[in-house]
Formats: sequence, C-alpha cells, structure tokens
Amino acid sequence: MKRLLLSMVALPLVIGGLSVSASADGINILNNVKVKGEIRPRYEYANIKNNTKKAANAYTVRTRIGVGADLFDVNGLSAFIEGTSVNNIAGRYNSTSNGQTGYDKVVDPRQARLTQAYIDYKIAPADTLIRAGRQEVNIDNQRFIGSVGWRQMFQTFDAAAVINTSVKNLTLMGAYVYGTEGVKDTPSSDLESYILHANYKVNNMLNITAYDYILATAKNTALHYGSDTYGLALTGKPAFSGVKLNYRAEYAKQKDASVDNSRNAADTAYKADAYYYNLDLGANISGVLVGVNYEFLSGTTGTDGKTAFATPFATGHKFNGWADMFLGTPTGGLKDANVRLGYKAKGLGKLLAVYHNFTADKNMNVVGVNAGTATGTTNDLGSEFDIVYVNAIPGVKNLKGLVKYASYSKGKAEQGAGTTYKSWGNDKKVAWLMLDYKFSTK
Repeated sequence: MKRLLLSMVALPLVIGGLSVSASADGINILNNVKVKGEIRPRYEYANIKNNTKKAANAYTVRTRIGVGADLFDVNGLSAFIEGTSVNNIAGRYNSTSNGQTGYDKVVDPRQARLTQAYIDYKIAPADTLIRAGRQEVNIDNQRFIGSVGWRQMFQTFDAAAVINTSVKNLTLMGAYVYGTEGVKDTPSSDLESYILHANYKVNNMLNITAYDYILATAKNTALHYGSDTYGLALTGKPAFSGVKLNYRAEYAKQKDASVDNSRNAADTAYKADAYYYNLDLGANISGVLVGVNYEFLSGTTGTDGKTAFATPFATGHKFNGWADMFLGTPTGGLKDANVRLGYKAKGLGKLLAVYHNFTADKNMNVVGVNAGTATGTTNDLGSEFDIVYVNAIPGVKNLKGLVKYASYSKGKAEQGAGTTYKSWGNDKKVAWLMLDYKFSTK
C-alpha cells in the first residue's frame, strides 16, 4: 500500500487541476495540458501440440489514456498520469486467471490499472531530469529492463530516477526501483533494486554502454530472487555507399546481488553465477533487410554450483522467438543462432522473417517415451520460424495494422529432476492480427 501511494502522488495534482479552471493567487495549477492515448484490438491464436489442451482464440482490446501537464508555474515541474484497461471481446483461452484451463494460454487477462503516475522535475538548463512514481521503463534494447509492450497490459516500475546529460554525448542514469507491476492481474511485487546506466556516443559508428542492474526482491515478498548483472555493450549504425549497417557486441556477468541475501533459506540458497553475450550484425541495402545474430545465456549442469543466466524484468518477447518458449532460461542455458531477411519501404510497410536454431549451453536430459526416466543427454532445444508484416492503414492517420506468425518445433531436451520431467515445449504455433491506433493533442 505504501508503494502504491508513493506512485499515485501525481493523481490528486492532475485530477484536482483539471477541475480548477481558475488560478489560485495568480499561480496556475496546470499549464500546457496534453492528452494521449491508444486503442489496440488484437486477435491471438495459440496451439500447443499434444498437451491435452484446446487451441486458444483470444479477442482482446487494450485502451490507454494519459494526461500530462506542467505544474504550478514552476519551471521544469510536470506530472503525467495514465490508466490502461484490457478487455476480452470474445474467444476461449487461458488468461492464467479466468479459469479456462482447458485451453492454451494467452497471457492477456481482463484488468484495469493505473499504469503510470509520476512527477518530473527538469533542472535548468534542462540537463538533469528527476522522475518519481510509477513509470514505463525501457532501457537499451530491453534485454534486461523493459515494459513488455507486446502483451496487452504492459509492465511498469515504481521508481525514483535521475538522468543527466551535462556532458556532451554522455547520458547517465541512476534509479532506485521499489516495486513492479507485471503483465498478469496478480499482486504487485516489492523490490529493493538499483539501476546504474551510462551511454557515451562517440559517433554514428560507435556507442559505448556500461550498466549495472542490482535486482532483488524485498524482504516481505514470497518471490525470492537476487542478482547483480553488470556489462558492456558496443553498438553503432555506420553507412557505406547506400548500405546502412547496424551492429551490437555485448557481454554481461551475473553474480550475487550486493544486497541483504539472508532473508530466509530460499534467498540464502540462491547464488547467481552466470554470463551472457550477444553478437548481432544487420544491414539495410536499398530496403532489403538482412541480419545474423548469436545470443548466449549460460546454464548449469545442476552439480557445478552455477545458475542459468536470468533476465526477470526483460521484454522477453523480443528475444529467442515470438512463440515465447524461452521467456525463462532453460536450466542448461540457451544458445540462439538466428538469421533474418526482410524488406522495408515507405508505403509498402515492413516484412520480416526470422529463423532460430536453439541449443543448450549444458547438455540436458532426454527422456524415454514411456520410461519416465532419463535415457541420455542432449543440447537440442528445437527451432523456430517467425514472420511479421506491419504497415500503416491508408486513409487513417496514426493507425497501423499487423499480421504475425510464429512456429516452434521442439527439440529432444527435457527438464526436470527425479522421475518428473518437463518437455521443453511441444510444437507450438501462434498467430496474431492486430490494429494499433494512437492519438494525442498538440
């Protein structure tokens, strides 16, 4: 409750201001009021083979409305508040909370939420921003901290952040995160986490990013997690003779969180020890898009004292296939080698296809068809083909349409212990049809 009250600090300011048209003692409560919103209807089909469930058909719509304004004639002081609702139009699917467990999952439960409520203060000459309250946070490519915007309800963070750009081409960010609201309609989680982030743009050919994400759950939560992830990323967008390149080279190490890790036995037992790297090269050749990527998340044999590399607050849908088979890293880790090919042109939209081959870092169990016990080991985690087409809808400003498809083919690896094993995903097919309309006042 305390965390929710802190995040809602902007609510009475905005609502109270909207109801007052006059100023008090010559001070305007609100200035420069702006409204923005989004309406996003979507159909999602999900079918997991041989899992005794029926295929899911979900018709949902996301509605967002936000209001921002300058406050009290104080230079640099402003507030923003936003509400988001997700409604089920029709269909049968397991939202994880609607009781329809006989159907495959589409994690878009019906709910309404205060998704953002924060106050900003920009310190002259506007090179330092202080933001406090509930907010949507997307850092870098969202591999570690993201809003999971693909789901109808997105992830938000209760945080206090400072961003500074005093030094030319250098952006520094520090934040204390005390809570998070996920995509499900489950109770929020209290956190005791810290974000440290720095980016220096040398030129278009080189950006240098360094970060440290100290993520830990609070003492009064049933979820036990803690890690300190620090890393370095080099990115750039060089162009040569009409060919636009983009690249990413990144490495991160994950160790125990440098916070109190003795809350209870479950916390004490968690000892993070893992690493990560990501190598990506892409090109735009007169609208033809090509790229190769290799992403590595280390794993454990279960007896080596290691842990699998974890990204609990990432926008996971962006990585390792759109079928969402690897939102959590397998015990044996994950190696994702993928290639992409597409085309993008004004008026024609964007078409992109991606093929993934998944293997584990450490061999995992193979389970006999009827035996229920391990019959060997393998690193085969399957493969996936994804394709998407997105374009603006002619005649309607700010309206886009999307068609998307993902097909995952399972590998031979299983995950579990003793005589209880979990297949690492049966074959799965997912398809989407979506419209997205955004609007705002000037």
